[in-house]
Amino acid sequence: MLDKSKFWLCVIALLPAACATPEPQVAEPPAAPVAAPAPTAATPTPSELQKAATAEANALLAQAETDIQRARSRRALWLKAWVDLVAARQALAANDPAAASRHARRASELALLGLEQLAYPAVR
Repeated sequence: MLDKSKFWLCVIALLPAACATPEPQVAEPPAAPVAAPAPTAATPTPSELQKAATAEANALLAQAETDIQRARSRRALWLKAWVDLVAARQALAANDPAAASRHARRASELALLGLEQLAYPAVR
């Protein structure tokens, strides 16, 4: 059996080796990627953005008119849908494509809801 003094001598001898920590290695930060300058021709100009917004508003208005025409033919047109369609036309005439798009989306949504309403019974 080991002597108590030899045991503690071994523990004391191994203690510094167990507590020693390796030196932290400093990792070099990765090199930042160099971004290539964006070509100036690909950046849309404000007039191009206005044309794109107007084209989108025209497409949404055409879709809203189609949806309202379908709802009207089935006698499911809501008054608010018609009001929003008129507001979309006026906004487009006033060169406000954002408002025209908003009103056209709402008109189309309400027209479709009116058509969905036909699936439900009129009275219980």
